[in-house]
Amino acid sequence: MTDSHSEHLPVLLNETIAALDVKADGFYVDGTFGRGGHARQILAQLSEQGKLLGLDKDPQAIAEGLRLSKQDPRFSIEQCSFAQLATPINERLWQGKVDGILLDIGVSSPQLDQAERGFSFQKDGPLDMRMNPDVGISAAEWLATAKVEDITFVIKTLGEEKFGKRIANAIVETREHTAITSTTQLATLVDKAMPFREKNKHPATRTFQAIRIYINNELDDLKAGLEQSLDVLAVNGRLAVITFHSLEDRIVKRYFRDEARGDDLPSNFPIRADELNPRIKLISKAIKAGDDELAANPRARSAVLRVVEKIA
Repeated sequence: MTDSHSEHLPVLLNETIAALDVKADGFYVDGTFGRGGHARQILAQLSEQGKLLGLDKDPQAIAEGLRLSKQDPRFSIEQCSFAQLATPINERLWQGKVDGILLDIGVSSPQLDQAERGFSFQKDGPLDMRMNPDVGISAAEWLATAKVEDITFVIKTLGEEKFGKRIANAIVETREHTAITSTTQLATLVDKAMPFREKNKHPATRTFQAIRIYINNELDDLKAGLEQSLDVLAVNGRLAVITFHSLEDRIVKRYFRDEARGDDLPSNFPIRADELNPRIKLISKAIKAGDDELAANPRARSAVLRVVEKIA
């Protein structure tokens, strides 16, 4: 797969656009522009008065977004994490005026498909994993110096890998005589450290996921992005979030549940449910890809879409 937006398949595209319930003259934010698949579909629903702001960390995504902005004056893009989305929104004086926000969490297909980005255990490349290669330390740099306890925690907690300690020990033992600088090195090391193989799952899957999440601060960014999204949305504005694994989905599900419930008071407190100041209402249950999409794009199999509407 190349970087061309025409060859990148946005996940749950139709379901997401329908869930956002796009208003022709509205203001929208695509917090994870990627190669613009969702963004172009939002633009297709907007009038000349409508506006769409794209955000992304990835320099390649920014380059694609700048090309789109030159073609379509309704669109603009900023290089930042959606964890800082309030800043560009405030600069545009959109605070409390945003009609819809989309967050498509995790690594994109173009990032996985480029060996030089270091995200994939299936392609040999430098062990980088940064969504913005110009910021922070690479996965290789972190693994070269991190304590075994810290590596264990990351792999077990962020990767939900029960053999995290074995893998961390193998990493530390290996780096004493050989620098771990490539994806193939790490994948092979993890494979050897595992006591057995799961059916239909590469043994390095969870370890790569865990390190990527840690290097990019993905879970904390998600929490910040959710909070800021509700702050900038207009009343009746919608927030759509696509996640790809249980840690992300758990954060989104709990946050939406708590905000829909309202004030955290004892269950026997003498107050009506509508007096608990809920900020949102749930628009639907979790939405997953259908059979047709899964046949065309197997990477959609773990995608979960959740949507809420701001009510206060």
